[in-house]
Amino acid sequence: MPKPPRSPRAALEPERVPPPQRRSKRARHPLVIVGNAIFTVLILVSVAVGGALYFGKQRFEAPGPLAEDKIVIIPRGLGIRDISELLVREGVINQPWVFVGGVIVLKARGDLKFGEYQFTKGSSVSDVVDTIIEAKVVQHSFTVAEGLTSEQIVARLLETEALSGPIKEIPREGTLLPETYKYTRGMTREQILQRMNQAHKKVLQEVWERRNPDVPVKTPEQLVTLASIVEKETGVPEERTRVAAVFVNRLKTRMRLQSDPTIIYGLIGGKGALGRPILKSEIEQPTPYNTYTIDGLPPGPIANPGRASLEATANPARTKELYFVADGTGGHAFSENYEQHLKHVARLRQMERGETPAPLEPAANGRRPAVKR
Repeated sequence: MPKPPRSPRAALEPERVPPPQRRSKRARHPLVIVGNAIFTVLILVSVAVGGALYFGKQRFEAPGPLAEDKIVIIPRGLGIRDISELLVREGVINQPWVFVGGVIVLKARGDLKFGEYQFTKGSSVSDVVDTIIEAKVVQHSFTVAEGLTSEQIVARLLETEALSGPIKEIPREGTLLPETYKYTRGMTREQILQRMNQAHKKVLQEVWERRNPDVPVKTPEQLVTLASIVEKETGVPEERTRVAAVFVNRLKTRMRLQSDPTIIYGLIGGKGALGRPILKSEIEQPTPYNTYTIDGLPPGPIANPGRASLEATANPARTKELYFVADGTGGHAFSENYEQHLKHVARLRQMERGETPAPLEPAANGRRPAVKR
């Protein structure tokens, strides 16, 4: 229907706008107002936390201030703040709050472990935290040379600063296995000795079970004693089985072993080298260990033999050789009879006088004596 025309007066009057609708009583409820405020605050807090986490993550993973690798010792009993302050003093990190926050976020407060750590150049806080949590402590090495006496080994342990604790007593000779042992700072010296003893027992059992039954030793302890003499007499690893064969052949024929290292051990025990040539009077001086004056084996080992010497003694070369003497080049000249042995001794004396020695004669079995350089 077309709208009827308005009168001139009505056309001049302004149109009436309807009043705005009032909010419902529910929307005006105080709980709703408080809830909206809380929701708004939560949104703002979430945005702030998210920003902080993003910023913190960047700082957590950013390269650190270390200009070169560095070792830091974290003592036992330090808390998270103490550790962060220590790392700052050592120049490993420069933002302790990032370290503390990272540990808290990872829920690793109780996983921080004391010890000696090496932090690499430019390590991030994340790298530092991972290193400490996973206890990637520095591994040290203690190497025992073959043929050292137990007294010498104990002396070297006492000189090793990274180990701790005293040594109650010197272990029996021949009960420690020469080897390289890994350890961490603070490990006790007694623990290293226990590991060496356990390693010796294990190797000795393996070697004893695979020994040649013709070797004239009755017990594993006798095998160790003979192997210790072989160890001290061997200058070239490839000669071990031949040196062992000479002593085995002598035992079988009831010849005295006549080993110079047994003279030295009888004179000074486990203290090591004599520091001078053996005197003729000392060769003839009776001691329980001097194999120039006693028959058979000495009463115990004269050193701690390594696995190679134990195996060589348990399975020596098949030869008839009864003598050996230094060849002047680090090795030995072997012979089956005394006449040939005297020629090798004379040749050595020529070399000692600076004379040109005669060439080595072939051994009686058709082989040339070993000459190792």
